[in-house]
Amino acid sequence: MSIRLAIFAALAGAAAVAVAQSGEDLRRYFEEGRKVAGQFARDLGGELRRELEATGPMRAIIVCKFSAPEVASSLSRMTGWRVSRVSLRTRNPALGQPDLWEQRVLAEFDRRAQGGEKAETLEFGEVVVEPGGRFFRYMKALPVERTCLQCHGPAEALSPVVKERLASDYPFDKATGYSVGQVRGAVTIKRPL
Repeated sequence: MSIRLAIFAALAGAAAVAVAQSGEDLRRYFEEGRKVAGQFARDLGGELRRELEATGPMRAIIVCKFSAPEVASSLSRMTGWRVSRVSLRTRNPALGQPDLWEQRVLAEFDRRAQGGEKAETLEFGEVVVEPGGRFFRYMKALPVERTCLQCHGPAEALSPVVKERLASDYPFDKATGYSVGQVRGAVTIKRPL
């Protein structure tokens, strides 16, 4: 009896893999991931630009600290996907630490950007099997723009008040030293299949 059950489970699993990995499904998941990542970037980017123009980088630090997780959480609830930001050089190690899959994708984004590809065009998605099940995973690079340098640029170029605030709020900050066009991190999306 247990052998039949094992064979059935193996066949059912193989059938599920074939369905979820069909080209049409992957294209649809990819497009949905791209749409959600774009919404995240528009929502957070719009709020950051408004705050930078109105009050400068000090308020932008607060927006990134509080609004970015709220935007990600809202999109996660709305879509049923896990949406967040990750980086190889985190500002807050309690948030945004990439898992192994995300680390590999971020490293590949960095390699491609250093090879001349524009950071804003970098994205990647695939179906993966993890201990918790099967997932479609998608990442879209977040490029460093000129306005980002006020808080993420070279340490010597940051204003004293920004340096002080970052040291106070983020004592383990590794998210400075960037230049325009580099990959700052990525929006990462995980959808259960």
